[in-house]
Amino acid sequence: MHYNEDIKIKRKKEIIMPFVHVELIKGRSDEQLTNLMKDITKAVHKNTGAPKEHIHVIINELDKHTYGQGGKWRA
Repeated sequence: MHYNEDIKIKRKKEIIMPFVHVELIKGRSDEQLTNLMKDITKAVHKNTGAPKEHIHVIINELDKHTYGQGGKWRA
């Protein structure tokens, strides 16, 4: 669905606010996380038409010993 004037009129005062959740194992730099957030924002804006100021990107960094796969901790 594209965010355009027709949708705004139909929905009246409703604002589309996409939320994107990303979960990563810790270990990336602040610069990498910032670039990831910016790239995700651009992609969501491009593909949905939602205004960038309404796009929320939530990055959760997991400790290595708080995430398991196949009965073993991911390290």
